[in-house]
Amino acid sequence: MTVSTAHTYRTLPLPDYKEKPVEEMRAGAKSFYDEIRTRHTVRDFSSRPVPRDIIETCIMAAGTAPNGANHQPWHFTVIGDADIKRQIREAAEIEERAFYEGRAGEEWLKALAPLGTDASKPFLEEAPWLICIFGERKSRSADGVSRKNYYVPESVSIATGFLIAALHRAGLATLTHTPNPMSFLNQICGRDPHDKPYILMVVGYPKEGATIPVHATEKRPLSEIATFL
Repeated sequence: MTVSTAHTYRTLPLPDYKEKPVEEMRAGAKSFYDEIRTRHTVRDFSSRPVPRDIIETCIMAAGTAPNGANHQPWHFTVIGDADIKRQIREAAEIEERAFYEGRAGEEWLKALAPLGTDASKPFLEEAPWLICIFGERKSRSADGVSRKNYYVPESVSIATGFLIAALHRAGLATLTHTPNPMSFLNQICGRDPHDKPYILMVVGYPKEGATIPVHATEKRPLSEIATFL
């Protein structure tokens, strides 16, 4: 059976693309690389406030990411309330203690050792903003019809990358925190149990004197991460 899409399929001329001279392309690529390579995962956050509108703009940037069937299967729950951040920290640390006390396994803990992480997560309360990124298995269309979403993990992952880049461009530090399991976030954030929390993004300014592990600066060279055929 063939399903007709003639009544919904419409196009318009590509509205924004403008071809650049090769040298300008090369300079733009290099400029972005030089900027994004200064992004570092931070675990020491200042409590200094960050204006909400900056976070909103960065989330709008994330919302432009490519995704399955343009269903945009993501939801960003942004937490600035101190009491809710405390609840999240308490719940996350319960899972983290179980992780570090045996659930992770020896091999995983050995891999984490050069980063110096442990079950204590004070940054979940100290940073001005937490952004919980959910993937929606189902969502509603503009006319209110419930529909299945496609390529949810891939779509949410791309949007998360956009968000990290946007926050860095705005001058903010980030940490992608992934306690496991993360289902406590559905209850605290008031999300449908079928929504899947993927990332708990910590956002703010680095604390004065913040440090990062030397291990985190060791990036693999192009020859090891890419193959040109």
